[in-house]
Amino acid sequence: MCANTTKRLFIVSLVLGLSSSVFAQGIEFFHGSWPEALAKAKTEEKLIFVDAFASWCGPCKRMAKESFPDPKVGELYNASFICLKIDMEKPENAEFAGKYPVSSYPTLFFIDADGKIVMKEVGAKTPDQLVETGKKAQGKNDKSGDFEKKYKDGNRDPKMLYDYVRALNAAGKSSLKITNEYLNTQQDLTTEFNLRFILEGAVDADSRVFDLLTKYRSNIVAISNIEVVNARIETACKNALKKAVEYKNEDLLKETKAKMKVANPERAESFGYEADMYFYKSVKDADNFLKAARAYQKSSVKSNAARLHDLTIDLTRSFPEDKKVMEQAEKWARSAAETGGLADYWMTLAGIYKLQGDKKKALDAANNALDAAGNNDAMLKYKIDNFIQSLQ
Repeated sequence: MCANTTKRLFIVSLVLGLSSSVFAQGIEFFHGSWPEALAKAKTEEKLIFVDAFASWCGPCKRMAKESFPDPKVGELYNASFICLKIDMEKPENAEFAGKYPVSSYPTLFFIDADGKIVMKEVGAKTPDQLVETGKKAQGKNDKSGDFEKKYKDGNRDPKMLYDYVRALNAAGKSSLKITNEYLNTQQDLTTEFNLRFILEGAVDADSRVFDLLTKYRSNIVAISNIEVVNARIETACKNALKKAVEYKNEDLLKETKAKMKVANPERAESFGYEADMYFYKSVKDADNFLKAARAYQKSSVKSNAARLHDLTIDLTRSFPEDKKVMEQAEKWARSAAETGGLADYWMTLAGIYKLQGDKKKALDAANNALDAAGNNDAMLKYKIDNFIQSLQ
């Protein structure tokens, strides 16, 4: 890597470290109550990841700004866990803090739907460490081994097979073989048990099981609920999208978008643009990535400052060396900063100006960030001051 590229990427890293959110990439935290999180975990058969923090904790803030927004962290945690942030010193969280006491911050909990702690770790994590922690928690929650032994011993009891599929899904393992084997033995797929089996087994849009989910969608909604069905559709389409990226298969990308359009029409347009952005970013096609980003902004983001800033961050992370992408990022960053007014927004704009070689505009934007930061976040002001010093 040449020196100029290294320098530009360093600046991108510095500025994005000041930004607390990333477009559809980092961890998407659940904003409901603890009982609601437990109910959601039971419905979706996931562990709950809890970031137990305190507002004054420096490492907590660092992890929130540098690790939680990371794409690889978001990819694992959004798919595998119900994610929750809990300020342990707020009065409304006293009941949780009493049941799950901590001695230092941050403390990271992985808790099952019954409220049992599966794993607990203390201390801030880098993005890579957080991914490894999540995988470790998945391993501790892997209950598929007992079912695998029964299966190898010849047990084909329908309830056992269903539980085996659920355990495989919870552990992030492939369950399509078991699902297909069972469904291929069934004459009537519309029984309640078989509909639930289809719902549980439809983990990849590029599969016959997903087509069955689409075919019997209304029947499955009737014995479950629309939120659970739509969540399964989303997961299955994202899994197919990952496969499209892995094989650089544009036809599979198109097929996945088409399947979303049939399975969940209301979500199809936004998903399509997001899928295009994810795919073309992964295959390093800046032109098609930018085309999808512009369409997404026009249809969904519009002039919303927070979402426009998130979209800007995605552009800046994805193609910091591409002139057209960065010119668009600069326009959206300026709009987000001027309308939203937050320090993070101004610092994203300042970083883009610095990448473009315009130190005067970068300094003006950084000073606006200082004004917007006020006196409430000493760490943020420290980082902004360091950025300003780098311009001099």
